[in-house]
Amino acid sequence: MQRTAQKGSSGRAATAAALGGLLFGFDTAVIAGVTQALTDSFDLTSTGLGAAVSAALVGTLVGALGAGKPSDRHGSRVVLIWIGVAYILSAIGCALSGNLILFVAFRLLGGLAIGGSSVAAPVYIAEISPAAKRGRMVATFQLSIVIGILAAYLSNALIGMSSDAPELWRLKLGIAALPACLFIMLLLRIPDSPRWLLQRGREEDARRAIDRLALEDAAALIEPPRAVLAAARSDRLSWRAHRRPILLAIAIAAFNQLSGINAILYYLGDIFAMAGFSSLSADLQSVAIGIANLAATLIGMALIDRVGRRPLLFVGAVGTAVALAGVATIYTMGRGEALLLPMLIGFILFFAVSQGAVIWVYLSEIFPTAVRARGQALGSGVHWGLNALIAFGFPIVAQQSRALPFWAFAVAMVTQALVVWRYFPETRGRALGEAIGPLTGAAGHGKPAYDDHAL
Repeated sequence: MQRTAQKGSSGRAATAAALGGLLFGFDTAVIAGVTQALTDSFDLTSTGLGAAVSAALVGTLVGALGAGKPSDRHGSRVVLIWIGVAYILSAIGCALSGNLILFVAFRLLGGLAIGGSSVAAPVYIAEISPAAKRGRMVATFQLSIVIGILAAYLSNALIGMSSDAPELWRLKLGIAALPACLFIMLLLRIPDSPRWLLQRGREEDARRAIDRLALEDAAALIEPPRAVLAAARSDRLSWRAHRRPILLAIAIAAFNQLSGINAILYYLGDIFAMAGFSSLSADLQSVAIGIANLAATLIGMALIDRVGRRPLLFVGAVGTAVALAGVATIYTMGRGEALLLPMLIGFILFFAVSQGAVIWVYLSEIFPTAVRARGQALGSGVHWGLNALIAFGFPIVAQQSRALPFWAFAVAMVTQALVVWRYFPETRGRALGEAIGPLTGAAGHGKPAYDDHAL
């Protein structure tokens, strides 16, 4: 009975941290339902719309790059509480903005929260997860993102059906303050990561946290070799010591965005509009894509600890390449619009079951404890930097050629399949922070770049 209750505590802690993903997903997707309203309210050109959407992503880049050091110093849980406050202020501020400058400023604040949560939440969940279940537990963050995306699409559709008032976009954005309040309340009820507490030399606090979370590797955590701990505390993220995980983090983050996933999510309404669909029809079809995203993410979570990270990434890259090529062909030929929704659903299915489920898990696994948050921040920074560039450029390029962005995304996915096949190691079942060796191919082994078994 006691054991079951303790496991429940660990699960609740992971769920609380993962709720940051719901806010992440909601904020990412809700903009798709207000792009036309923003264009009308602020009289935007296609370039102006790209700037309005991508300006918020500058905040995500800064938030991702800036969250690593505070998370390593103050703990991921504390940083997540700060992030929750930022989400609340952003949602309310966007809803009340009277001009474009204020709107962009509050979207930037929301971007800081999104970028920060993409670092702190996966790190916290990874550090309280046993190796055998870590993929599934960290993937709850991605599941929360997907639920947030679907919630945004449903919210946009329901609000859109309730009225055609021009100011409804404010309600669509402001409603995110409610789950953000719940997020903070849940975080206040969970402990700091025991791994982080040990890293900071707070052994008694770590013992209490382990007690509350009932980590399965408690003995290994609480009695690590002191020499390893001392070495880890002075460790810094560096090219010399962590070259391979750095390259892997950059690669997985870059390919995640080069798939076009966020450009498609941000401009989904416009993508359907380019094919001749009405605004309401676009909202409803967006809900269908959100449901497919959720279903595929659940499948990915079920497979990630059984099949492994690398096979999912490879199969997903091939599948998304085919689906993207199908979308590009529809726009190139100027016909077959009825196939657009099935092709986009196919893209989402392959993306969600592979990259969507794997990225945050993989980033949280490939760095040692002392630099894990900073390593996660590096990957997240690349992710959000490319996101901003692609989000800005998509409407501009699509205005010149509807098909070109999708052909480019398809080529990137073919490239990813080759890179994953050749270079990506499998991290399923490894001890958290176990050395992955130099970059000598997927099965290469050599002198470890670091040794963090005890942490």
